Amino acid sequence: MEGDCTKTMLITANVGSIFEEPDAMFAPWLKAFFQCIQTQKPGFVAIHCQEVGGKNYEASMQHVNQFIKTLLSCEELHKYDRARIFLDEDYTASDKFTALGNMYFIHEDVPDVLIWDFVDCKFVEVEGREVLSGNIENVPIKEKAKFPQYFFPEFKWSRKGFLRTRWSINNCIFDLVNIHLFHDASNIVAMESSPSVYSGNRQRALLHTLQRFENDKYSKVPLFIFGDFNFRLDSNILIKELTRKLVACQTKGKKDQVNKIEYTEEGNGKIVLTIGSKSFDYYEKHTDLFANMNKWLHQFDTEFSSFRDRLFEFDISFSPSYPFCEDVADGISYMKTRVPSWCDRVLLTHSVKDILNQDATNAAAYDLIGKDVCMGDHKPVYLAVHMKPGKAPTPKAELSALPGTSDIIIPSTQVKISEVDTTRYIHIRQGESSTRVFRETSV
Repeated sequence: MEGDCTKTMLITANVGSIFEEPDAMFAPWLKAFFQCIQTQKPGFVAIHCQEVGGKNYEASMQHVNQFIKTLLSCEELHKYDRARIFLDEDYTASDKFTALGNMYFIHEDVPDVLIWDFVDCKFVEVEGREVLSGNIENVPIKEKAKFPQYFFPEFKWSRKGFLRTRWSINNCIFDLVNIHLFHDASNIVAMESSPSVYSGNRQRALLHTLQRFENDKYSKVPLFIFGDFNFRLDSNILIKELTRKLVACQTKGKKDQVNKIEYTEEGNGKIVLTIGSKSFDYYEKHTDLFANMNKWLHQFDTEFSSFRDRLFEFDISFSPSYPFCEDVADGISYMKTRVPSWCDRVLLTHSVKDILNQDATNAAAYDLIGKDVCMGDHKPVYLAVHMKPGKAPTPKAELSALPGTSDIIIPSTQVKISEVDTTRYIHIRQGESSTRVFRETSV
């Protein structure tokens, strides 16, 4: 593939719910993921996960290890002989913990792959497979930050933040950023104004992130930012449109606050729509409306519009990615908890256009994974593009030499202990494959 375009597949997946029910969810999730890989046949796969370990991470984080083991041992990824997996799992570090997971797999046919060291400011060679998890604060080949408390003073300090890596693939240099923005805490509050207070929180956090990259000390390169943006449809305008001919009846609870609104047909009192703090039920039209009326719904998908000077997005032709039913027997219905929205996105800086080949035979593919399968409350979203090779090779002076290692041999498996600055790794080799595991990792 040297000198040719590299087909790159970017996937954003909020995986929290699959760790809540691993026995039921792992198999269908992985099957749908592998089917997409086999169809697209990318040379470079980037998977950005949010909510690693699930919402009940203290109990469910243990299941992450089995998930990673399955990925690394699967036949479908056998020819992806290089990997870098970053898992921010240390929930005891409350001021740093983001629950983000970045996974990257490189096919054996892609010859020249480097990753950026943000401490030494140089590219280093990517060889073998590495798993870096637990507390990854001192890992230099990533940049990670949690959003500061003042971004959401009225809410619990959540796990939201970003995790960034920089790559050189066949001398084409670009950044990949995993991001998780704030959700809507209450449907009642979200519908009070346009845009909602929650939309404002997301706007500030995304702008803060982009400005950080624009003003830092590193060279400016094309940027792919993909994750759970939590962008929501404008509830205020959408609900007004859905209820123009309906009658509203409010129910109040503690402190005289509205906790439920029912919209009924005038005359017969038939309930059409019920909205609560964490409920949104459009009754018999619910799933049909949000799965089959994409073009009509896009007029209410407005949160991205203020960033069009900095970012662009390929056309969306798929249904809203959230909130899908979490029943493993139902892969197509939406839960009646939130207004279905395109929360999971792949956004790109305009400079990305310069490194993509977008002729008729290399068109981008932007779609959902597992449309008919239960993938949790978020359907993974993928973008497959063809990336041009760079015009000039990365200077050899920027490559770091790998440190020396000492070997310990045990039956069938070779284990190497290495030190990179203050970071220790364990190298595990079995057969023809090997994985380098960060010392904090329990995989």
